[in-house]
Amino acid sequence: MRKIITSESVNIGHPDKTCDTIADAFLDAALKNDPNAQMAVECAIKDDLLMIYGEATTTTKLDYASIASKVLKDIGYDSPFRFVVQVSEQSPEINKATVQKSGSDVVLAANDQGIVYGYACNETPEFMPMPIMIAHALMKQYDKFRRAVKSAGLNLYFPDAKSQVSIEYENDMPVRIHTILISVSHDVSLLPAEISKDIADNVIKPVLSQYKDVDKEGCTILVNPSGAFTVWGSHSDSGCVGRKIIVDTYGGVGRHGGGAFSSKNATKIDRSAAYYARYVAKNIVANGMADRVEVSASYAIGLTHPLKVNVETFGTAKVSESKIYEYVAKNFDFKPANIIKELDLLKPIYQATACFGHFGRNEFSWEKIKRQVD
Repeated sequence: MRKIITSESVNIGHPDKTCDTIADAFLDAALKNDPNAQMAVECAIKDDLLMIYGEATTTTKLDYASIASKVLKDIGYDSPFRFVVQVSEQSPEINKATVQKSGSDVVLAANDQGIVYGYACNETPEFMPMPIMIAHALMKQYDKFRRAVKSAGLNLYFPDAKSQVSIEYENDMPVRIHTILISVSHDVSLLPAEISKDIADNVIKPVLSQYKDVDKEGCTILVNPSGAFTVWGSHSDSGCVGRKIIVDTYGGVGRHGGGAFSSKNATKIDRSAAYYARYVAKNIVANGMADRVEVSASYAIGLTHPLKVNVETFGTAKVSESKIYEYVAKNFDFKPANIIKELDLLKPIYQATACFGHFGRNEFSWEKIKRQVD
């Protein structure tokens, strides 16, 4: 059976991704001096206004406007911004439920209720769906290209950009790249033909050359189909944290628990446990137990153990269901405290996750292949 699956990615200058990046910069700044910081400071952007709001309980003194200004400048915003900051401490009731005392020991529990999903498949070396991996690769390559052009003294391409990739599947495996769509912001001096050639030569071709085993014959290429894209970022659209949760995960393949990642420290299970679910799913596929896997878990605030852990293999299992559950039980521990410890989540690693996806990138601890216990 043939079907087409489509996924999208957005670059760092897209207003939503700008906000995700700034929020995770706040988190990293807190964690540098306070590994136990409890952070959920978000932001929203429109024109030259950035609103910063949320909760933070940390010993680190944070200059939110200064941190945001630095990120905005690195992204490519040259004009000054106005800042509104409204940040309070985390609710003491939530803190008490999360950080529990047991004699002289401190036990971490789930910071909130929640459902998380992790997904993996064997259609790419990263054990990720191909459409989202190509979409992210196009945005990474575009960001590299536009920064190189600017470094050469030509401010022709801007940080706001989007990609969309449609892949044709047969029997649940990718066989042909159907459509590549890219929209990039640019200087008014550039003509559509120039933009199309620049993007084809410097972005699309280098990325597609990495996918030699997939048919590209007849692939439709669309560059800036709306026409001019000279007004970009917060000056053409508004943005806020957590509005690109499908871009952040599996591109619409597999389910999503609904919780955003950016701004949240590791006691927030809708981030950390989603990372762990991906970690478990990837290891099941990497160890040859199934071709496609979705791992789900649910949590309750104040409890130190998950309420349930499920594994779905979509009929692709190579071993029995009981064997897979036995493997998971012997090799993985879904307790919030263990997730934080095993994945080493108290370090300032989060700003790097905010753009180009949280999964399928080997620099992150939840992407490692674990040596299994038999």
